[in-house]
Amino acid sequence: MSRENAIARARRYFEDGFQADLARRVAIRSESQDPRGAAELRRYLSAEMQPSLERLGFRCRVMENPVADAGPLLFAERIEDPATLTVLTYGHGDVIRGQEEQWRAGLEPWALRAEDDRLYGRGTADNKGQHTINLAALEAVLAERGRLGFNVKVLIETGEEVGSLGLREVCEANPALFAADVFIASDGPRLQPERPTLFLGSRGAMNFDVGLKLREGGHHSGNWGGLLANPAIILAHALATITTPTGAIRIPEWKPTHLPDNVRAAIHDLQIDGGENAPVTDPDWGEPGFTPAEKVFGWCSFEILAFTAGNPAKPVNAIPPEASAHCQIRFVVGTNPDNFLPALRRYLAEQGFPQVEVTPSKKGFMQATRLDPDHPWVRWAVASLSATAGAPPAVLPNLGGSLPNDIFADLLGLPTLWVPHSYASCSQHAPNEHMLLPIARQGLELMAGLWWDLGEPGTPGKVA
Repeated sequence: MSRENAIARARRYFEDGFQADLARRVAIRSESQDPRGAAELRRYLSAEMQPSLERLGFRCRVMENPVADAGPLLFAERIEDPATLTVLTYGHGDVIRGQEEQWRAGLEPWALRAEDDRLYGRGTADNKGQHTINLAALEAVLAERGRLGFNVKVLIETGEEVGSLGLREVCEANPALFAADVFIASDGPRLQPERPTLFLGSRGAMNFDVGLKLREGGHHSGNWGGLLANPAIILAHALATITTPTGAIRIPEWKPTHLPDNVRAAIHDLQIDGGENAPVTDPDWGEPGFTPAEKVFGWCSFEILAFTAGNPAKPVNAIPPEASAHCQIRFVVGTNPDNFLPALRRYLAEQGFPQVEVTPSKKGFMQATRLDPDHPWVRWAVASLSATAGAPPAVLPNLGGSLPNDIFADLLGLPTLWVPHSYASCSQHAPNEHMLLPIARQGLELMAGLWWDLGEPGTPGKVA
């Protein structure tokens, strides 16, 4: 009975069982963005994940979502000793739309296919493959030790891709059910494909619309051009005031007052590498004087995601009556999102654009979170991952993307540790989504070591 044997069991599972389990899960069309997928969301939980967890001694129940038309959740627990440490882990069984017609020849979203070092299929990276790895590693430890040495609670939702609707309400209504000592889960990408990564929170996201409507209907650009104000031109100028020409934010309320020293120390020299087919970064874009890692993990960014005026698909010679843009702020701890839109309205008025309307999006908000890099649980996780990998992981105080981590960190009050098993060029949310087999193999090893160490003396908060 040993840590090495538990890791070896996880390695054997990679060879003998991983692809079969993942193929079954990928085949379930659990598209939360399609109302027709409701039955498949439930099937993923009750027919696939519940039996898998019950086989490991978990008590399971499917929980109804309090938000109308939102997908159910699965809660499972294995309590070995109420007096000992409890971990809450998480995953999401829903995926984005399959986009079947856009996958390249020989691939389809609902059939797992291995090519070279890649496993293709919708959900391989986001998030079926990732929670499959974590639960299989848990099983390897259980088989080797005969027990875990700690308690586990599992929460799998089916609405992450539509904003985790109902997740907060379920956790608010059941604080004792989800009570734990630490949160450990997997989602998102590694910093580099070959380097294990640990991230401790996520940037927040706020989506909103800016728009301007000047009149009803378009007017001939020859007869009226030069006489009628063009809302697209006005809006373009208004948007251009928000940042410098190289993307640095100008609105003070949209920026943190400073970058904490221990956060800067953790991320300053990290190298961002999305792997094969990743875009080439623009070194002069964003906040001046910051390293690329500081820009993504330590600061805020503003993006125009879509801009519309007239009919872009079939333009006509007419001055459009209105224009709109869908925008987003990615923000970090140290900013107050309640101030973002009021500050934007004041700023645009000061710049001479009081007529531009700012409207919050009904969806697309997530709060920023960040666990202190010096927290004891972080030191423990770094030691465990380093022991398995033979080198220290990259430690990100927060992911550049956004997750519903504030529910676990702020609402439930848990230290949050995320160990991602994907990489930035995995094509999640796009055709040809895939998982890298080397990352999956190492992910199983890393998580088996992490779960093993969680049952050993010396864990933070656990009596030796």
